[in-house]
Amino acid sequence: MPEVLLDFPRSFVEFTDPDDDDQVFRCDLTWLTSQYKCIFGQGCRGIYASSPHAGCCALGAHFADSDDEKRVRRYVKRLGPDVWQKRAEGRANGWVETDDEGDRKTRAVDGACIFHNDPDFEGGYGCALHIWALANGKEPHEVKPDVCWQLPLRRRYREVERGDDTTYLEIEIGEYTRAGWGPGGHELDWYCTANTEAHVAPEPLYITNEVELVAMMGRPAYDVLVGLCEEHLARRPVATRHPADPDVGT
Repeated sequence: MPEVLLDFPRSFVEFTDPDDDDQVFRCDLTWLTSQYKCIFGQGCRGIYASSPHAGCCALGAHFADSDDEKRVRRYVKRLGPDVWQKRAEGRANGWVETDDEGDRKTRAVDGACIFHNDPDFEGGYGCALHIWALANGKEPHEVKPDVCWQLPLRRRYREVERGDDTTYLEIEIGEYTRAGWGPGGHELDWYCTANTEAHVAPEPLYITNEVELVAMMGRPAYDVLVGLCEEHLARRPVATRHPADPDVGT
């Protein structure tokens, strides 16, 4: 089945952050209860046909802020040639670059992020930082740039004004669609979140991505989310299911 269109009805839920009364989470239940899973190395075609083996790592990773870059830098120093294929290039010419808009990101080398290892690399295929983390008792989100471990989850912030002129921070947890990449997202040759090939997980996304969601929301908020997702799954009509999920629309 081809990529589904994303202009379909979605179910959202809002709840106050148990750790902060001035924050409200707005969560996309349609996405979080979908059967999406990352299929990197298991059928992923990559965002560009010219580098299918690179998945969504073809452009390099933009840092969320200076703290994000500093955290990654601490772990880059620990990467040896056994897990980082392009280590010599990174040490000789650097692993960070600035894009045309002045934002800092990991360098792209030979059609992929400098930390991306080729399929035939003996140290392991995929992200060198990810491989090092798993081998050293770390969760990947502790080591990789924020955008890498969050994708295809998306966290957005919005200041909301109440009728009494007070405000609260809205934190939206949703799907990182093509539009999330900006205008260039529509030019990607392939993208996973709306493709049926990637909606093959035996359990819903809020379970399979527990570690990432806890890192993004905090454990108390995640626990609330789990209850709301379970309620949604128990009563959700077909109209609010992700159309890339199995059997939807058949």
